[in-house]
Amino acid sequence: MFSFTNIKNYHRQLASGATTCEQAVQFYLTRITEHQQLNALVHVFAEEALERARLLDEQRLQGVDMGSLHGVVLTVKDVILYKGHPVTAASRMLKGYEAAFHATAVERLLNAGAILIGSANCDEFAMGSSNENSTYGTVRNAKDTNRVAGGSSGGSAVAVQAGLCMASLGSDTGGSVRQPADFCGIVGVKPTYGRVSRHGLIAYGSSFDQIGVLSRSVEDAALILSVMAGPDKFDATVSSKPVPDYAAELLAPASTKPVIGYFRPTIQHEALDPEIRSSILSFLDQVKQEGYTLKELDFDLLEYIVPAYYVLTTAEASSNLSRYDGVRYGFQQQPPETDLTAFYAANRTAGFGKEVQRRIMLGTFVLSAGYYDAYYTKAQQVRRVLLDQTEQIFKEVDLLLMPVSPSTAFRIGEKSGDPLEMYLADIFTVFANLVGVPAVSIPLFEHSNGMPFGIQLLAGHFEEVSLLRTSSNWMQTYRPEEA
Repeated sequence: MFSFTNIKNYHRQLASGATTCEQAVQFYLTRITEHQQLNALVHVFAEEALERARLLDEQRLQGVDMGSLHGVVLTVKDVILYKGHPVTAASRMLKGYEAAFHATAVERLLNAGAILIGSANCDEFAMGSSNENSTYGTVRNAKDTNRVAGGSSGGSAVAVQAGLCMASLGSDTGGSVRQPADFCGIVGVKPTYGRVSRHGLIAYGSSFDQIGVLSRSVEDAALILSVMAGPDKFDATVSSKPVPDYAAELLAPASTKPVIGYFRPTIQHEALDPEIRSSILSFLDQVKQEGYTLKELDFDLLEYIVPAYYVLTTAEASSNLSRYDGVRYGFQQQPPETDLTAFYAANRTAGFGKEVQRRIMLGTFVLSAGYYDAYYTKAQQVRRVLLDQTEQIFKEVDLLLMPVSPSTAFRIGEKSGDPLEMYLADIFTVFANLVGVPAVSIPLFEHSNGMPFGIQLLAGHFEEVSLLRTSSNWMQTYRPEEA
């Protein structure tokens, strides 16, 4: 029977003839059918995936060199374009839409030999922290189906958690890869802003959005990131910096152990679950005994992070989503009338869900005359101060350790009636997006309630090698059963 541990072992099995790409795809199709109640995937590309698997098997038998992701079975979040396939951002607004081109990240994965088996459920237009804001319904955590998967890349996280694919692509605007990864007990990597092209990613907050990876191991995430990253003529914000071979760099030992910094206010924050706090403090003591240098850092801007983030992202969302009016793009509720304003309102009221409507209205408000300077300009100033502080921080330390979320995965419906409480769930993850640094969520612990949780590590801009190497070492050292 087919089983998957990591991409490296899978490729060994293919090379030895112990398995085939077709057997792998058939295994995952069976798993998808058996776990439909999780609502993780919204579209499954069964026949196409099998056909591609057979082609790859034939090529391998003919001696064609295997690409670095040869036969690797992936899913992609329903905000990432896959040419000729439906992409809806989990919204009624894009019902029936098919992608006209590949996202750059998808094209590079396909060129490396990957197989895309389906698209993953998510919060509508990637707006949410629980994957309860989807036109397809709530994604359920495979560990406890009464609990959320996290958001907005909840479907991607559960697809990996439940073994419906080998790894998945998500998008991270304020923690939407790392938080669901934490809730589901897997690895979530958000690279530096501009490390991976956003071409073909449906925009939420253009200066925040970044495609990331959810996987069972740091090594697999590193390999996929190596393939996706790099310059792209279709994205003016992408970096032209050379892309390291992240997977190979993991094997090279670091000359010295990195200096680990942490903000005491994040660990002592009143919203943080006491058991999570205790586990992180114990972990800090443990790594200190292992020879790591720890530095407690001053940080007095924690209370400004979430407000600044939501002012800026809702402003960008208001601008980005203005194109969905029922004329040029999106769902049309009724034929055009003489009153164009009523026509737009009818389309957008019926096409957008409540959370998306809420964020569009917030963004429109903070951009309006009389409030622009009081909110939007002030939030940009906070962002600038945060960036300056971050540059100083990474002159003192190599990595920054923080919690991922204030709690483990909460029960479905528990926070949906209180938007403010839901927004505060992002307090530890949005920092990395505000300043554009890479971050990773790695699962190390299990709560007394039976749910997984871990830690978050951040590094300086384009310092993914140090980030991934330390994360891999800690996964092997402190969670050896996952090595």
